[in-house]
Amino acid sequence: MLTRQYQTCKRSSLRAWSTLAPISIVLLGCTTVETQSFNVVQSDNVESAYIAANADFSKYSQLLADDMGIFFPKDAYTPPEDIQRIRQIFRSAFLNELKGYDIVTTPGPSTMRVQASLIDLRNNVTPGTLSSLSREVRDIASNGELLFLMEMRDSDTDAVLARAADSARTPTFATSSDTGTDWSSVEAAAQHWAALFRNFLDQNLSH
Repeated sequence: MLTRQYQTCKRSSLRAWSTLAPISIVLLGCTTVETQSFNVVQSDNVESAYIAANADFSKYSQLLADDMGIFFPKDAYTPPEDIQRIRQIFRSAFLNELKGYDIVTTPGPSTMRVQASLIDLRNNVTPGTLSSLSREVRDIASNGELLFLMEMRDSDTDAVLARAADSARTPTFATSSDTGTDWSSVEAAAQHWAALFRNFLDQNLSH
């Protein structure tokens, strides 16, 4: 079991995950520091997974699906129109995989917030990039790697219920004006990770 301290922050400060690159993910407006324990779980679907020790998934019957979070280093070259298309591809793949779940648009006592995020540090040459990420991401992200992160939270309290990370797929994004995004690799990665996310939800959420 892992016990970690985390800062309780205003929801608006975390929405940096859903803005267009380039962005820096910095937690602002934090008020208190709390302690939360996580169980490290073995999964055939993802490389690492953590479940909050006090998580009660049986209370959730609805899902609130946040927009895809995408992070590239400040100096990375990825056209905004590519970022938007990447987000749309992933969201479409995830919503297709979530069929059968009751998807809602507002928080509630029986609603779990779910979000997928893509953190691409493969071409990071910007000093301080890792330190600009939240502590939870710094624990699992590394320079030179692309990480896919899945997160579940209670929609009312914003308490973290579970996190899972995987880096098995490596879609090719534009890295200069002379290169282009490989859309077939993006679609394949989106479908792969959407299926992992669905399996992870099915294993941990009473459905």
